[in-house]
Amino acid sequence: MRGELLKNINCIHCLDCTEKHSFMNLLTHEELKILNRNRYSVRFKPNELILKQGLPATHVISLIHGIAKMYIEGLHNKNLLFRLAGSWQLINVGNASTGELNQFSVTALTEVQVCFIEAANFQRVLESNGKFACEVIKHRNQHTIFIFKKIISLTQKHMLGRMADGLLYLTDDFYHTPSFVMNLSRQDLADLTAMSKDSAIRILKDFEKDRILSLRGKHMEILNKDALIELSTHG
Repeated sequence: MRGELLKNINCIHCLDCTEKHSFMNLLTHEELKILNRNRYSVRFKPNELILKQGLPATHVISLIHGIAKMYIEGLHNKNLLFRLAGSWQLINVGNASTGELNQFSVTALTEVQVCFIEAANFQRVLESNGKFACEVIKHRNQHTIFIFKKIISLTQKHMLGRMADGLLYLTDDFYHTPSFVMNLSRQDLADLTAMSKDSAIRILKDFEKDRILSLRGKHMEILNKDALIELSTHG
């Protein structure tokens, strides 16, 4: 795993961190000390691998800054990009807590700063603090609900519906604005919507022609959200 190990003062101890998840404030000083044991912080450059599918799940990842893509490495070198991860997101909680292998890979799209929290320490804190455990469960449940919706989209909708769902996810759930700089490549967008790169590019061009969106390089603007909702609804 490449990446720059951080040595700055902000990463010395969880007790002094001003950039941790809000529900980390539910932890006592002693519990924060437990999380801090053997914890390390790393800064990754764009396209660097953060987590590799198939390796032992030894750490929970707390993404502090930046954007990363979470994807399953499938058959015949095909990837399924199932979601993006942004600031304040916990990654790999399920796998690390059960001691399984990583079930997906994570790669930085922008410069990313993450903390690697030893799984055994995270599990110990979960068992000792009920309120914290409830917040982590809620976090996991939101992720599970998202995956259920993703399965429906990818297995029961045609390409236009899948692309509409992908674009609605970006504008509503991730960037939270109809106009944004898309950190995904065209191949990433294809992996997000389970289609070939050529098909993704063709549909984007059709959407531009129909004034559903405007795309200039990496800058995308959704011009007709109602049209996307219609395509998503009818699949």
